[in-house]
Amino acid sequence: MNKNYFLVLLFIAFCMPLLAEEAEPETPAPVQRTIEDQRRDILRFGTETEIATLIQTLRNERVDYLDEDLVELVQKTRNRGILTGVFGFFGEMEKTGLEERAIQAIRDMDEEANETITAAVNYLGHVKAVQAIDSLKELINTGENRFFASAFRALGRAASAEGAGELADEVALFLLNYYENRNPGDEVRRELLVAMGETGSSEVVPFLSELVTNPDERIPLRMAGLDALGKIGNEGGMDAVVQAVSSNDPNVRASAVAALGPFSGDEVDAAILEAFRDPNYRGRIAAAQAAGRRQLESAVPFLRFRAENDEVPAVKDEAIKALGAINNSECMEILDSLFTNRRNSDRVRLVAAEQLLQNDTDTYSRRIYVEMEEAKRINMTPLYNGFIRIMATARSNTLEDIARRFISYGGIIEKVLALDLILHNEFLSLEEDVRSLLDERRHGASVARRAQSTLERLGLE
Repeated sequence: MNKNYFLVLLFIAFCMPLLAEEAEPETPAPVQRTIEDQRRDILRFGTETEIATLIQTLRNERVDYLDEDLVELVQKTRNRGILTGVFGFFGEMEKTGLEERAIQAIRDMDEEANETITAAVNYLGHVKAVQAIDSLKELINTGENRFFASAFRALGRAASAEGAGELADEVALFLLNYYENRNPGDEVRRELLVAMGETGSSEVVPFLSELVTNPDERIPLRMAGLDALGKIGNEGGMDAVVQAVSSNDPNVRASAVAALGPFSGDEVDAAILEAFRDPNYRGRIAAAQAAGRRQLESAVPFLRFRAENDEVPAVKDEAIKALGAINNSECMEILDSLFTNRRNSDRVRLVAAEQLLQNDTDTYSRRIYVEMEEAKRINMTPLYNGFIRIMATARSNTLEDIARRFISYGGIIEKVLALDLILHNEFLSLEEDVRSLLDERRHGASVARRAQSTLERLGLE
């Protein structure tokens, strides 16, 4: 082999790998798929369990960008787990779009699982689907008592929809006829009374008034009848409700006070104030709730006394909430005193703080922050966590600095609170602070996922 030939071979052996490496095309970087794309894949190809987990996530996040995909999924499947989950999710959020599929589930009840039919009926009630009234009546007339409770309530709600017109009276009379002529059991009767109230029809007020004032009637039915009169709110039922406030049974008294909400007049106000003296705590709770709903200023002295002295914590809670609902200067002073007095129970201070924060967020967000730090300093963990809970949904521009501080110096709980504040108040100026929490190694997977979700819900890539 001559020398020149050997040099050529050596050159080829050395250079060819380099040339091949240069000629080899670069492998393109994989396209990063968004969470939205991944979730759509779950709806297309996922198992019942995976879809159920996704629905729970959507429920927690309260987002709607997958609604159309969920509607499409429901139209194609008979999987009872998926149908039940989607009907439940849409019903809770009162999202329309599944009415026809839900009605179909009722019509094809022999081909659907019981859980699917119940979920479909509940959904139709939640969205007040007027077009489902005939199908719900047919379901009731089949005598399938396992669906009665859901069907009666859904029928009443559907009849109460805006624009239902005479259908409300028609449905109310249908329910009354069933009550009087079909010999239903007591549990079914109670559901019928509740459904009558849902319709809002005055056609059943005379019947309900007679029932609630009958001392020989069963207590649960009288209570359901009072609730129905309260929902209907027709003046023709007021005398019966006021009369029931003086009942010998404490449960009937409490239901009567709660039913006074839509009625007005000195007689009604006097009945509410008298209920604060009820020896049974349920009556006092009902009185506080009624005073709050009506913003009854004459009840403020009673509410103050109950908030400071009642032996039942639940009564104190409702009295404090009623003070917050009335929300005049006297009420705010009382609430301030309950909150700032550190000798009060944690429960009283937290309920008062929540009302103060709702009524004057700018003033009390910083004061609550100070109390949070004090609770943390002296290791009062339940109180500290309670303040965290009520601060999480607050809305005020004054919270921006607090959110930034929690991101910089807080632990997991504080960082999650900061993300909630940023989301609820749309603090877009803190975008980079949120992005700093995406590092799972520094902040943990749960915080990183929460930060990612916060960015998405704020519309930030």
